[in-house]
Amino acid sequence: MIEHVEVVVTDNRTVANTAAVTQSSGQVQSDDWNYKSDNETISVKKVQTGSGEETITYFVADVTFTNSTNLLTAFAKNSFGTNIIENTSTIASDHNAVFAINGDYYGFRNNGVIIRNGELYRDDPAREALALFNDGTLKSYDEEQTSSSSLLAQGVTNTFSFGPVLVKDAEVAGDFDSVKIDTNFGNRSIQSSNPRTGIGMISPNHFLFIVVDGRKENYSKGMTLTEFANLFAELGATEAYNLDGGGSSTMYFMGRVVNNPLGKQKERGVSDIIYIPE
Repeated sequence: MIEHVEVVVTDNRTVANTAAVTQSSGQVQSDDWNYKSDNETISVKKVQTGSGEETITYFVADVTFTNSTNLLTAFAKNSFGTNIIENTSTIASDHNAVFAINGDYYGFRNNGVIIRNGELYRDDPAREALALFNDGTLKSYDEEQTSSSSLLAQGVTNTFSFGPVLVKDAEVAGDFDSVKIDTNFGNRSIQSSNPRTGIGMISPNHFLFIVVDGRKENYSKGMTLTEFANLFAELGATEAYNLDGGGSSTMYFMGRVVNNPLGKQKERGVSDIIYIPE
C-alpha cells in the first residue's frame, strides 16, 4: 500500500494527514482521512499543539452536506433506556456509519429533552440543550422555556442534553470557570483539562466535530472548556455545544477509531452516537 503523509505547521499547530491510495466506488471517493459522495464531504485532521506535558492532541472533522443533512443518531443496542451501553465503534458499525462520535450519554441521566431522528423519547426539561433542525442548522435552547411539541413543529430532528453551550451567535458563550454540571456528577466544576467531544455549525449543512484526547502524559493533556470553545470559534463555528467527554470521547471514521480514548486505545461504553451513514 502506498501512503501519502502531509504535515502542516501553522501557528504552532501540527496538522497531519496520512492517507492510503484513494479508492472510488460509484460516486464515492475515500481514503483514510477523507470521504466524498454526492451528498457529503468529510475531512478529518489530527492536530497537535504544544510539547511535553503541555501537548494537546485533537481531531477535527469538517463535514458538508450538499443536498440534505444526513446526520443521524443511534442508541446502544438499538434500545432507549438507562444503563444500556456499547462502544461508539460498535454502534457505528452496526449502523453502517462512515463517521461517528459519541453523543450526550443521555442514559446516564433521567431528565432532559431527548428527541432522536424525529421521535420524542424523554420530556423532562432540565438544562440548556442543543437542537438539530431538518434545514441543517444547529441552535442551543433552554429546555425549560421551549416545549418539545414546539421543537418538533419547527422541524427539530435531534436534541442533545449535556452542555454547556460553547459558541452562540458566533461568540464564545461565556465564562466557563463558574460552570457546574448537574447533580449526577456532584455539581463539580468541569473547567479543568479533560478529553472533550463537541459539535458545531459553521453555516447550514456545514458542521464541525471535534474530539480532544487527554490524560496521557506527553501525548495530550486535554482541553479546558475555555480552550475548547475558543477552538470552535477560531475554526469558524457560529454555534457549538459540549457533549459527553472524558473516557467517552471517541471519533470513528472509515471503520476505525481515529483518536486514542483516555490514552489507552480503549473505548468506554456509551448510550448513544451521532453518525453519518454510508
